Amino acid sequence: MDDQNKNLILATALSFLVILVWFLLFPPPESPMTDPAPPAVTVRNQDGSEMARIPPVADTADTPAMAPDTRTRVRVLAETRRISIETPTVTGSVSLTGGRIDDLSLNKYFETLDKDSPPVTLLSPVGEPEAYYALYGWIPEGDLTFEDVPGPNTEWQIESGDTLTPGSPVTLIWENGGGLTFRRTIAIDQDFMFTITQSVENATRVPVRLAPYGIVARHGLPDDLQNFFILHEGVVRKSDGTLDELSYDDLPDLDFIRREGTPAEVVDVAENGWIGFTDKYWMTTLIPGPAQPFTSVARYVPSSDIYQTEARLPLITAAPGETADISTQLFAGAKEAETIRAYQNEGGVQRFVDSIDWGWFYFLTKPLFWLLHWLNLAIGNMGLAIIALTLIVKAVLLPLAFKSYVSMAKMKELQPEMEKLKERAGDDRQKLQQGMMELYKKEKVNPASGCLPILLQIPIFFSLYKVIFVTLELRHAPFFGWLNDLSAPDSSSIINLYGLLPNAAPEPGTIMALIFIGVLPLLLGISMWLQQKLNPAPTDPTQAAIFAWLPWVFMFMLGSFASGLLVYWIANNIITFAQQYLIMRSQGYKPDVFGNIRSGFKRRKSESE
Repeated sequence: MDDQNKNLILATALSFLVILVWFLLFPPPESPMTDPAPPAVTVRNQDGSEMARIPPVADTADTPAMAPDTRTRVRVLAETRRISIETPTVTGSVSLTGGRIDDLSLNKYFETLDKDSPPVTLLSPVGEPEAYYALYGWIPEGDLTFEDVPGPNTEWQIESGDTLTPGSPVTLIWENGGGLTFRRTIAIDQDFMFTITQSVENATRVPVRLAPYGIVARHGLPDDLQNFFILHEGVVRKSDGTLDELSYDDLPDLDFIRREGTPAEVVDVAENGWIGFTDKYWMTTLIPGPAQPFTSVARYVPSSDIYQTEARLPLITAAPGETADISTQLFAGAKEAETIRAYQNEGGVQRFVDSIDWGWFYFLTKPLFWLLHWLNLAIGNMGLAIIALTLIVKAVLLPLAFKSYVSMAKMKELQPEMEKLKERAGDDRQKLQQGMMELYKKEKVNPASGCLPILLQIPIFFSLYKVIFVTLELRHAPFFGWLNDLSAPDSSSIINLYGLLPNAAPEPGTIMALIFIGVLPLLLGISMWLQQKLNPAPTDPTQAAIFAWLPWVFMFMLGSFASGLLVYWIANNIITFAQQYLIMRSQGYKPDVFGNIRSGFKRRKSESE
């Protein structure tokens, strides 16, 4: 076997080896937990001076909620007065206790593919095992105290509206008994954006100063936490042009800030910022106005296992007889790329589309996603869109592939000359290398050119893997037959003869699922094996044995990957096979595929004898 073909096979092996090493070198880190006592939180002005001290959410919530709760969600929701939320995309309710947005389900997304699966629950009230909610309030300054302003447990009254719908906001009201009347107007659009307007009407004879804030709090870690190193889950924050990410593991390890009373990170944002929690497919984000300065806080309350993001706005003054108000937004919903991009381009939420974790190869991941998204809209089937994307990628790389395969064909023509060089050089490796270089130079052949197209596939493979793993558009996307979720591994298995037997296939992620692989991994192994057979096996028995096993090793290794990625890789192998075969034939060399297959079987038969 010539050096060119060895390079080709070695490059193929290298591409998969990189994947394996990547998984081994970057396992999810374990998070050490600290438990300092949580005193009160200090909220600051924009100039850094202290304002008032506000108790952390953990101290204002009901104590039973901190432990696992056996109450049903229906019962928990019934314990407080509520205003219903009804839109085409979300349903839920707002609690009049604290005015919390703490009950939200996503109408278009379901927990599983089962016909009777409930919709995805995003926000949950205190009392649920995984409480997750947004709340708003005011921080007092001067002679005001926390009893004079509404907080997390204030009992609001309804001033207008009985159901929150697009175009029909609701307004809550609370009077402190000392001349201040607070209102909170909540509006929602057709998708996932809330607008919260807080106001204070001053009927006293003196001006009052106070600062509004918004909080997103999460009790414990999410149940569907992926904890996978290529995906960011936790705090996402945009501050003055910079996008920052803090994983849930990072929050307990933040510096303990005494004035915050907890491990925390405090960042002053001049304008165009936002902060919140992002999961694999869902997000809850506090968004002040585009030109609004604020202080963003990410912190963890160890004593009650609460993760918290905050947007603290500067002090405002309400003169006697006047009303002061301020509006902010809350995104709570699915990370739909088109929807988020619309909020960025039309709603002025800068870099909002970057809340989707595009990864290290974002310069490839973003265009690959948008092209795949467009193809899916045009074709109407995500699996066919992946195949179409593969065709486009291969067409773009065709000039390089043509040059590579032409070089390989020329290498075949040089095979007799190579054999003569080996005979003349004998055991003198240096003489052989010099002779080969002179021959390559004379015939204008580049032996390394065969590796280039395969090496270029590596970042494309990683980028597409990222797209399939993190983007919502691939979740529960069907192809055909049993392939009803291209973001999940192939659910078929040889253990039940691929659905012919009544017993269920092994659960994904188990050892049984790794061994008893599905149809797509088998097709992947076969396509890799056929690609190998375009070239004769190495004459060295050890090399021949290693290369013979490679397709089947990678077949099992990649069997648990998302089925959408396997569709791409199988299509890529088939197109590569066709390209190489046709281009090499056009250059006068006909690959003997069936002859190479027969020789492989004969060799194994002779070895067994």
